[in-house]
Amino acid sequence: MKRLLPRALMAPAVITLFLWMIVPLVMTIYFSVIRYNLMQPDQSGFVGLENFEYFVTDPSFTVAVGNTLLLLGSVIVITVIGGVGLALLIDAPFPGRGLVRVLLISPFFVMPTVNALLWKHMMMNPIYGVLAQVWIFFGAEPVDWLTDFPLGSVIIMVAWQWLPFATLIFITALQSLNREQLEAARMDGANGLQQLRYMVLPHLGRSVAVVVMIEMIFLLSVFAEIYTTTGGGPGDASTNVAFLIFKQALLNFDAGVASAGALFAVLLANIAAVFLIRLIGKNLD
Repeated sequence: MKRLLPRALMAPAVITLFLWMIVPLVMTIYFSVIRYNLMQPDQSGFVGLENFEYFVTDPSFTVAVGNTLLLLGSVIVITVIGGVGLALLIDAPFPGRGLVRVLLISPFFVMPTVNALLWKHMMMNPIYGVLAQVWIFFGAEPVDWLTDFPLGSVIIMVAWQWLPFATLIFITALQSLNREQLEAARMDGANGLQQLRYMVLPHLGRSVAVVVMIEMIFLLSVFAEIYTTTGGGPGDASTNVAFLIFKQALLNFDAGVASAGALFAVLLANIAAVFLIRLIGKNLD
């Protein structure tokens, strides 16, 4: 009886959590195998894998997958390299270090839509944006970032928001670095680059793996920045898988194809998660 009581107390929460996860998944699977277009309610029925075929043969599908991978890889590279650099810069004590750390971390708490609007209107506007004024100051022609470099602009926005997260993880990891070993290496003649290569970077290996895993899972679903700034365009230049699903669901009113795309995104995220969990497991060993 004593063993059953804790399980009975936990049962409502476990059942609620299970239903919260499983019901949307089951509904998505159901809609993915039927014809369900809101503009054609009279045409319905089981279609098997037809929705999946329609989604992957969409002319925008290949571009969307490529943009997703490019966005993912670029943001991870920028945040890991930039995060390590910033963590090393603010690791040593200096006046105002606490304030600097707070300012560096604060962009991570900005909502994605606010982040996109900030960059769209305050930074990248070709007329009154900060970057345009810098270009004019140096006598150059301002760049219309969202038109000429739509995917690059989205990468900058997302990287700016996720860079503080990586920095925070790396700062925390550096706190556990053995300072005595660094001092011994310095006394033995190791320069800064040698200390970074043979001591600091190996120590940050696990943290890098954690940052890459978490960012990869979340960055697969980047949507707000694209919807708010470029709308997936020009054409499909900044369309990723998440935005392609949105277009199928709300622009084409095809819930069946959108559900098939959602399952594809879930499969992609799970493959990435399994791969990275194994990678982290090897690092921990």
